[in-house]
Amino acid sequence: MVAHINTVAFQGITPKTVDVQVHIASGMPAFSIVGLPDKAVGESKERIRSAMNSLGLSLPPSRMTVNLAPADVIKEGSHYDLAIALGLMVEMNVIKADELSRYIVLGELSLDGSITNVAGTLPAAIHAASLGMGVICPQKNGPEACWAGEIEIIAANNLLELINHFKGTQVITPPTIKFDEAANTNYPDMRDIKGQETAKRALEVAASGGHNMLMMGPPGSGKSMLASRLPGITPDLTSNEMLDVSMIESITNNLEEGKVKRSRPFRDPHHSCSMAAMIGGGKRALPGEITLAHNGVLFLDELPEFPRQVLDSLRQPLETGKVMVSRASAHVTYPANFQLVAAMNPCRCGYLGDANRACNKAPKCAVDYQSKISGPLFDRIDIHIEVPPVTPMDLNKEPPKEGSKEVLDRVQNSREIQKERYKGLDFNTNSRADGEVLMQVAKPDNEGSKMLDVAFEKMGLSMRGYNRVLRVARTIADMNASENVKKEHIAEAIGYRKVNFM
Repeated sequence: MVAHINTVAFQGITPKTVDVQVHIASGMPAFSIVGLPDKAVGESKERIRSAMNSLGLSLPPSRMTVNLAPADVIKEGSHYDLAIALGLMVEMNVIKADELSRYIVLGELSLDGSITNVAGTLPAAIHAASLGMGVICPQKNGPEACWAGEIEIIAANNLLELINHFKGTQVITPPTIKFDEAANTNYPDMRDIKGQETAKRALEVAASGGHNMLMMGPPGSGKSMLASRLPGITPDLTSNEMLDVSMIESITNNLEEGKVKRSRPFRDPHHSCSMAAMIGGGKRALPGEITLAHNGVLFLDELPEFPRQVLDSLRQPLETGKVMVSRASAHVTYPANFQLVAAMNPCRCGYLGDANRACNKAPKCAVDYQSKISGPLFDRIDIHIEVPPVTPMDLNKEPPKEGSKEVLDRVQNSREIQKERYKGLDFNTNSRADGEVLMQVAKPDNEGSKMLDVAFEKMGLSMRGYNRVLRVARTIADMNASENVKKEHIAEAIGYRKVNFM
């Protein structure tokens, strides 16, 4: 007899059903796992042996073979422990085989028999729901599995609880959905920013339409301070967006106690970030920063300090909203629909144009420094603004009466207009409108069209730049509750399109 237990292997965030086949036969004592297991799967033998010994169950002195089918798919991770252990228990007549046939099983075993949390429970639960099956998982992963819908979830603390549950001597309480409410409220307030009215206006435009944004200014002008306020003026995730973000966090094991967050991701990697860390990769082709920022914000401070190859790798994801990580052993596509917000100094010393503090290499140092960012990447950024130094007069002003809450209310109104406009499409912000859809929703009036044509010639805009001016103008019109894109909206959008800062 061969025991069959269902579990999953992950290809990106997509689960693939794996049949764990366990066979105990007479012969020399041995414990073999086949089917392309990685190091973590191979080491499960010792974890399983110790976990079962802690329950008073000794593995038989026989030849035990575990096959993870299909055999041509690489099996990675520690979540196979529980499925293998339950298969052995079926072969040892501790649990009946038909009790487990309707479940997807995943969990890592500790040496004392407890079941510890693993990555990927939410995608596995959604996969189980699509097959009409239930899930057996660690107790800490139970709340995230609830997002899969009306399926049976057995979230156990240890092996003994599972055995007693299937023998009918103990009932495991079903898990419930949990939210991480604290993560949605701990944001710095816009009220802290004195002066910088133009930058605050641009930040509101970026939040309203989901536009990419670049801030340039000397050190201490408040660029990072402005960027850190963006999450506080960005609407919470919709249900579908929350599910997408939670699946990514689940596959990277970042859902603490299975609690999901309503707030949008905000990632700010250091400028020493490698290519694999930014776009994804490594031996296991794991998601990178752009995927972890999916449906949220990717903030790159000191933009020219990032390796040029890393920056240029952002060009395709900024256009398509996804990234393919290709390795010899795997080809994985990850979602990467993020809002890029970047900050930089105008030159290496940071004080270009300041006669008292600028270095003696200006303006050549500015040319060399800004040329680290390629033209195509500049072209993909919707809003370019200069952030001037804060003056003593600004610091002596009273704090602004308007804070993040008031700005957020306006941003939410703009987002609702866009959500209604793009109903039925696969996007819901102006920043993603393109082609015929953009021409329909953002066609300017006659005066605005003439102004845009003049700007196209004088500023040397590319077709991509032309479209991005229209997107920003459409957002500004929405902020003003205007059905049509007018001349003043085009004028403001053009003002945010400064390709050359020198």
